[in-house]
Amino acid sequence: MKRCTRCVLPETFPGIQFDAEGVCQYCRRMPTPERRAEQRAALLARFEALVAEVRDLPGYHGLMSWSGGKDSTYTLWLLTEVYGLRVLGFVFDNGFISPAAIENIKTVSERLGVDTVTIRPRFDLMRKLFADSMVPGVYPARLMERASGICNTCMGIAKGLGVKLALEYEVPMLVYGWSPGQIPLASAFMPENRRMLQAMAEASSAPLNRLSGGLTSVYFPSAALIERASRLPVNIGPMAFIDYTEERALEVVKGLGWRRPEDTDPNSSNCLLNNYGNLLHVRQWGYHPYVMELAGLVREGCMAREEALARLEEAPPVAAVAEVAEKLGVPAPEVIEGQWFANSSPGSPGRGASDEA
Repeated sequence: MKRCTRCVLPETFPGIQFDAEGVCQYCRRMPTPERRAEQRAALLARFEALVAEVRDLPGYHGLMSWSGGKDSTYTLWLLTEVYGLRVLGFVFDNGFISPAAIENIKTVSERLGVDTVTIRPRFDLMRKLFADSMVPGVYPARLMERASGICNTCMGIAKGLGVKLALEYEVPMLVYGWSPGQIPLASAFMPENRRMLQAMAEASSAPLNRLSGGLTSVYFPSAALIERASRLPVNIGPMAFIDYTEERALEVVKGLGWRRPEDTDPNSSNCLLNNYGNLLHVRQWGYHPYVMELAGLVREGCMAREEALARLEEAPPVAAVAEVAEKLGVPAPEVIEGQWFANSSPGSPGRGASDEA
C-alpha cells in the first residue's frame, strides 16, 4: 500500500493526493515550525490567562473528560499539579473499559486528590447503539476519517454528557485529553456561545436519537439548560499547545501509579472496543481509523514515522475481537494474523456485523 513519504496517510484515505515526491497535501500545507510555535504560544497565553481568571473562584475550575488512558491522565495531572486547578474528573463508562483502566482511575484520583463522577448508561442500549453504528452511512464520511463508527457513537455520548455536566456544575473549563494529532490546533481553545452549543448538541444527538428512538436525548444538554446557564465553558485541549511527547506523558502518569493495560490495542490505553472497531473500519473503508491522528503526531514531531507505521500494521488479536463481538451479540469479522489489510478496499466491507445489521 502506498503511503505519504513524510507522514503515514495511505492511498486509500479519502481525497488523498501525492506529489512527485510522494508527499501528501496535508504535509505540503503544514505551516513552518516557526509559525506553529507562534500559534501554540498564542493559545498557551489565552489558556494561562483563563487559568489566572478562574483559579480563585469557588467550586470546580474545570471538568476533565477522563477516560483513564495515558493522555487524559497526563492532562489531568497538568491541570491539578502544574496549574493548581480544582478539577472534577468525569468518567464515561461505555461498558467496555479495561479493568486496568478503572483501577488506574481509582489510583490516580486518590494520588491527585481529584473528585470523580462516573456515568454508565444502561448496557442494553449501549450494545444496540454500538452494533447499529457499525453500518456505513450512520455518520457522515468526514467523521469516519478520524474515528470508527463505534468511536463516533462513544465520543458523541461522552461529549454530550460532559457538556451537560459542565453546565450543571457551572465550571468555566471543559477539558479533553486529545493528543496533538487528534484535533486541529484552531480547535484547541474554543469559547462557547449559546447558539453554537445548541447547534452542537442537536448535530451530535441526531444520529444517536435516530438509532435509539430518542432514548439518548437525556445524554445531551437541553435547550433550557443551555439558555439558563450563567456561564458557558471554554472547550480546551491543552496538549495541542503545551509541549508534548508520549514518552513524557508516560513518565508522568507512571509516577502516579498508572499502569498500561495489557488487554487493549496499541492505540488505546483504556478501551476494549477499539480492537473490534479498528478491524471493522479497515474492512469497510480501507484505512485505519487512527491513521489521521498518527499522521498528525508524525507531522508535529511527536512521534517517529516508524512507530506510527508499526501501530497501524499491528493486527488485532483474534481472541480480543471475538470476546467483544460476543459481548455485543454480533458476528466476529475474520481476523487473519499478519494480513491486517488483506482484501480491504473502501466501500467494500467484509462479511461481518455491518452486513447483518
